This record gives sequence, C-alpha cells and structure tokens, in this order.
Amino acid sequence: MALALCQSAACDLPASGPTASEVTAAAKPARNGATQFALVDVDPAILDKMVSWKAISLQGTFGRQGPVSTQAIGVGDFVQIVIWEAAAGGLFSAASNDRMSSGSRSTVIPEQVVGPDGAVTVPYAGRVQVVGRSPQQVEGAIVQALTGKAVEPQALVTITKNVANAVTVVGEVTGGARVPLTTRGDRILDVVAQAGGTRAPAHETFITLVRDGTSVRIPMQAMLSDPAENVYVRPGDVVSVAREPQTFTAAGATSQNLVVPFDAIGITLDQAIARAGGLDDNRADAAGVYVIRYEQPGNYDQLGLRRPDVGSHSQVPVIYRVNMRDPNGFFLAHRFPVRNKDIVFVADASSTSLRKVMTILLPFLGVGATAVAVGATATR
Repeated sequence: MALALCQSAACDLPASGPTASEVTAAAKPARNGATQFALVDVDPAILDKMVSWKAISLQGTFGRQGPVSTQAIGVGDFVQIVIWEAAAGGLFSAASNDRMSSGSRSTVIPEQVVGPDGAVTVPYAGRVQVVGRSPQQVEGAIVQALTGKAVEPQALVTITKNVANAVTVVGEVTGGARVPLTTRGDRILDVVAQAGGTRAPAHETFITLVRDGTSVRIPMQAMLSDPAENVYVRPGDVVSVAREPQTFTAAGATSQNLVVPFDAIGITLDQAIARAGGLDDNRADAAGVYVIRYEQPGNYDQLGLRRPDVGSHSQVPVIYRVNMRDPNGFFLAHRFPVRNKDIVFVADASSTSLRKVMTILLPFLGVGATAVAVGATATR
C-alpha cells in the first residue's frame, strides 16, 4: 500500500515549475522538426554577440549635431518692428514743435503674426518676406525697401512669440508646452526643465525624441551618466517623457518569488538573483538558472542559432540557461543583462521531488511502525 501511495504521489507532486530535465526535453524538436522555443546555453561567445547588438543611442541615431546658430523666422511667429529716422518730419518721425525739440524720430509697428504667405506688412514698404530669414536679414530688407522714402531709416525686428523655433514637450512633465529655443542652443534636459521638470523619478523615466519621422527612446539615466546623449534639440522636435517602472519576475527555487523593480538603466543576472534573495539552498538546482524572454528576430539571428517555430508571434521566444554550479557561471551572470518583464526562473533540484515523496509517506510509515509495536506488546 505504501508503494502504491508513493507511486500515486510521485505522479502529481507539487512543484514551482519544470525541472531542468523537463526544460531540456521541451526544447527538443517535435516529430515534424518544429520547436516551441529556443534553449540557449549562455557562454562567453553568446554574451559577446549580445553586447554587439546595436545599442539605442540618440547621438548614434541623430549624429553629433551642434546648436542651431541662427533662428529663422517662420509662419506663425509674432514679430514687432521699430523704425527710426535720422531727422524729424519724415515718414515715421514727428515734426519738431519748437527749436529746442528735435521731435520723435521712431515709431513702433504693432505686433503682427507672420502669415501663410511668409510676409509681414511694413507701411510704405508693403509686404516684406520674412520666413526663412533671421531678424537681422529682415532689418536689412526693410531698410532697403524704405531707402529714398524715409530719412536714413533704421529698423529693429524682434520675435515676440517664437512658434516656429520651438520644441514640443509632452508626457510626465509638470507643464507640457511648446518651449521656444534660445539662440545659445538648448539640449533635451534644458527644454524638459523649462517645461517644469519630470514628475517621475529619474530611474523610472524614459525620454523619447521624435525628429523628422524618426523616434528614439532611451532611459533618462543614460543622459545623466553619458552627457553626449543629452543632444541638442532642433525646431520642430517633439520630446516625450514617460514613466515606466522596470521589473522582472523571480520564480521557482529563489528565496522569494515576487516582481522585483530595478533601475531603467538596467540590471545584470547576478544582481537580479541577489534582489530575489539568492537561490534557495534546500530546493535550487544551481545548474538550472533560466532567463525567459522574447527577442527581436534581428537580434536573435545574430546568435547564429536556428529559429524556433514562432507561430503568430512577431518575436522569438528564448530561454537562456546559466549553469551557476560552474564557477564560470558567476562571471557570465555578471555580464548577462536582465530586461524589463523578463522571468528569472530557478529549477528545483531532483532531490526535491524525493524529499516531497518522503514527506508524504512518513505519516503512513509512522502508523505502521506504531501498529507493529502495539502488537508485539500485546503478545507478551
């Protein structure tokens, strides 16, 4: 009867997940040659290929660009024009009322918006094209148009509301807005600060720069640790700030099974195991430490391995295996990157199943031993 109970219990023992042998068996091709996932043993060659995967970089995507040296006036900008003349009594100056007064020699043309035709109106000069020109260039055009009409005219053009030379900042900022750029040049963190700063902590914040149809997203911490990533923004850019806490799931024979947060800049496998409390000494199979994730097909193909049958998935399901029983496994874990939503799973050791069987059988063995002892006493 005990043997029957043992066999029955062994068929359906409670477990936190598959054993190392079950993972290996599941990774083998089926009769039709298809596999459901790729089982990859991590070694230095695999890690070297993973490191060579193209890292997302703002500077690498948009290049090393400097600040915008001049700001051209654009449609929608508001400009104000002041015109001076060398003597009173001209087109834009008042006549002298007495011998002691030279009269007013300037006039302010009210603020006006640059129209769709790219021009503004200047009295006695007509429509003056301003789009694509700097304020200094527009001043010269106005003076040229008024020469011969006004008394030695001079002009000053000021952009009172900069719309064309602005960056849109949205998302997890205190005040999303169109931020006008300064002539000295502004970087991403400058315009984020002008929008009131981020509402989320830096280690949970991602910043996306959209320019000319290209979008690049990196952690804010990457900008803080590498100032070259804090690139100069350009007119028309969109900067989006998002809060996205990074987590991985620790499961199996770890001291704690839980969802563990980590910094957006990243974490390695050895750090992930430590945050889960390490391997459980009574259960863990140190040779069966797995990281489960989906990989982009382009990245996976660089590993030089056969693709599994992904079915309807656009990404490749991969289980990476690290043998922590081998001392070299510690060095591999120190380099292996854990990503957002990864599962770090540690298989149970084979002896764990035997221990569970014995836990089930011991109460029955104890009852049998007691009955034998009682029967012996009665015989006496």
